[in-house]
Amino acid sequence: MKPQDIVERLRIRAQIRRQISTRKSVQEGKPDRIADLLEEAANEIEARQKFIDKAFRVHPNLDMDVDFLE
Repeated sequence: MKPQDIVERLRIRAQIRRQISTRKSVQEGKPDRIADLLEEAANEIEARQKFIDKAFRVHPNLDMDVDFLE
């Protein structure tokens, strides 16, 4: 599974939770803490993937070092 796939799935799930009209947080107009956590996780995964992508652009042979560690 690609990191982008999980990011998208987390964000979709957060959006779905926020739209369920029977949820107490939705009825009371309060934030959904689990949906917020899903969004936070998606953002963190995305930020780390951007960092990794940037590292590979700066150090093109980095993959050789990573393969050595496995």
